[in-house]
Amino acid sequence: MTLKELTAKEVQEQLESGKDLNIIDVREDDEVAEGIIPGAQHIALGNLPVVMHDLNAETPYILVCRSGGRSGRAQELMADEGFDVTNMVGGMLAWEGETK
Repeated sequence: MTLKELTAKEVQEQLESGKDLNIIDVREDDEVAEGIIPGAQHIALGNLPVVMHDLNAETPYILVCRSGGRSGRAQELMADEGFDVTNMVGGMLAWEGETK
């Protein structure tokens, strides 16, 4: 199975073009308190195995964390359950570099 990826720049461009994206930030509460992509939903990675069953499996999701590692794990977890998920490579470090 090939896992899909987008760069922070690609996600930013899609948001700026008005595309309705379903972004899930899997970082911890204290990390999210420092900033989150506008419109993103926060579900900490540790809570994802329980909470993801409340999400619509027909909806494509973009996953983000600090650098791309935890969102990659979240992507594998959700993909195994049949979700259409894309990892934003580079995470919030890349996002902050693109949006400054």
